[in-house]
Amino acid sequence: MPRKLLLCLAASAALVACKRDAEAPTAAPVPAPAPAHAFASAINAADFGELVKNLASDEFEGRAPGSKGEELTVNYIRDQMQRIGLQPGNGDSWFQDVPMTETTADPNTVLKIQRGDASQELKFGTDMVIGTRSGQPEIKIDASDLVFVGYGVDAPEQNWNDYAGQDWKGKTVVMFVNDPGFHVDDAKLFDGKRMTYYGRWTYKFEEAARKGAAAALIVHDTAGASYGWDVVKNSWGGAQYDLPAAEDKEPRLQAQGWLSAEAAGKLFADAGLNLDKAYRDANKRGFKPVPLQAKLSLDLKSTIAEKKSRNVVGVLPGTKRADEAVVYMAHWDHLGKHEGEEGDNIYNGAVDNATGVAGILEVADAMAHQPTPPERSVVFLAVTLEESGLLGSQYYVNHPTFPLNKIAGVINIDAMSVNGRARDMTVTGFGSSELEDILKPLAAKQNRTLHAESSVQSGFYFRSDHFNFAKAGVPALYADGGEDLLDGGIEAGKRAAEAYGKDRYHGPKDEYDPATWKLDGTVEDLELLYGVGSQLAAGSTWPNWYEGNPFKANRDTMMKDQATTPAK
Repeated sequence: MPRKLLLCLAASAALVACKRDAEAPTAAPVPAPAPAHAFASAINAADFGELVKNLASDEFEGRAPGSKGEELTVNYIRDQMQRIGLQPGNGDSWFQDVPMTETTADPNTVLKIQRGDASQELKFGTDMVIGTRSGQPEIKIDASDLVFVGYGVDAPEQNWNDYAGQDWKGKTVVMFVNDPGFHVDDAKLFDGKRMTYYGRWTYKFEEAARKGAAAALIVHDTAGASYGWDVVKNSWGGAQYDLPAAEDKEPRLQAQGWLSAEAAGKLFADAGLNLDKAYRDANKRGFKPVPLQAKLSLDLKSTIAEKKSRNVVGVLPGTKRADEAVVYMAHWDHLGKHEGEEGDNIYNGAVDNATGVAGILEVADAMAHQPTPPERSVVFLAVTLEESGLLGSQYYVNHPTFPLNKIAGVINIDAMSVNGRARDMTVTGFGSSELEDILKPLAAKQNRTLHAESSVQSGFYFRSDHFNFAKAGVPALYADGGEDLLDGGIEAGKRAAEAYGKDRYHGPKDEYDPATWKLDGTVEDLELLYGVGSQLAAGSTWPNWYEGNPFKANRDTMMKDQATTPAK
């Protein structure tokens, strides 16, 4: 069934504009009219490319939360959902307001390291990056003891505690990224090369705060982080966002940030320590914290603004079990426009994650026009603030539009492959949930196999929005693309992934490129993900996590209470 044109005629456009004004907290900038594109109901490359082209255009200015780019983006997504025939998914609204604290650190900030009579100043962007989640416009730390705490992990089930035996109040902890076992490739430590949640920088800062530290610094290394220093600098430069403290109910550090490998090497050497040896020592069970014989002082001034961003929520109501839901999700935000940066300063985020938003819209259109409507409701959720720590999805999980125990499963689309058709499909966190049992036979029909991500050390499972649902217990699938390309095989797949990570990820070169993108494989991926959700929405099963998965206990508990939970 052919769909309507992307752009409304003048009469209906006036009505849409009135509704937009009523919903938006401020007047929304209106993009210049684009050439009309005739969409078709089936998932296809032309429609997908049109959606990405608009979302990743310079006009949208990199889709930064709280910016002109947000207004253009969320209204564009809302308009597409209306065109498709979805209904508002948050009561009678398409939007869910997400309160956020915007913090912009002074880029002239320095860290002062004092060791006896000798002092050293670390510069922002070159030697370190630093910020605060406190919401305070000025943070002063005076002569805080610097202590090396290995990987900054307290994992009782692993018999591991890098913080044991000390009072951490007022101290600044320095730690490595990733897990024990990673740098020495020891499969007996944690999960060896596979990153656990203890390896994520978010966990490390949270744990340091729970221990009572004043500040925490992570030593950057490209292998352990899975990205270079430029990604750290770009991601932490400019405005940073957080949920209000009341939303996470966890202690927060006064300051947190990263040290470059060079700055860390000098810090350790000045303390009479060898950085390479410190890596080896930190991987030994029974590691003890090591004082760095230095004190840190910091006067961090930040511009603070209380703002709000928005998740966009559309729903296709179910015909028989409308109180139950399947969720498709993607984050719409990226890194915005970096004012004052020479050259191209718009971080368009075409792959990351205009492709994901285009993906859920393509799936929505196919599902809205399938011959048999879904029996369960299907939610299409475009969340904000992923790049700031998965905050939009965290807020949604805290304030869901369907009770979590009424959500049969979540399908997350983040940074789709545009490298062409593949013989396989990557399931990040492979071996997690019974959603894979639905995906596997569908993939087989495309003559494709499923496997885990090759870079298990990168911790991608903990770096996208499905993770907030997973922590709460809701089974979540994050599958995308393949590594064994029909054109060039595994080597071609590796080269494409490495080129994106090196040249475009979180940089201004992540732009829509119709000349080089191969969207036939992207369409196949979307057809598979559509198939998983379509089956789940047509059935009455409740997938769970596989035995041994740490999230299964939460799912089991919520399902016991399912019968007594009223529908929203």
